[in-house]
Amino acid sequence: MFVVHGTVPIDPDSREEARKFFAELAEKSRAEDGIVDYRVAMDVDDPSVFRFTEQYEDEDAFETHMQTEHVQAFEERLADWVAGEIDATQFDVESSSELEF
Repeated sequence: MFVVHGTVPIDPDSREEARKFFAELAEKSRAEDGIVDYRVAMDVDDPSVFRFTEQYEDEDAFETHMQTEHVQAFEERLADWVAGEIDATQFDVESSSELEF
């Protein structure tokens, strides 16, 4: 599995517009082949920060995702909204299991 975690700070004046766009982006992304899960969450400490958690079957699925129209639109719009440094980390995961609570 290939996992990406990203943190995106958004200008507070653009937060609602970005939130709606990110919700659509996540929905379209989850419909793609090769995507295990794709979530966007608003940070509880700073609602102008959005956290992306993306899980792909493999790196090829990630590369395919990056070429989609909705990701291209995301990249174009992001420059108008971002208010700080974007942080992103990728992980190659060989195994995972559910935690019991």
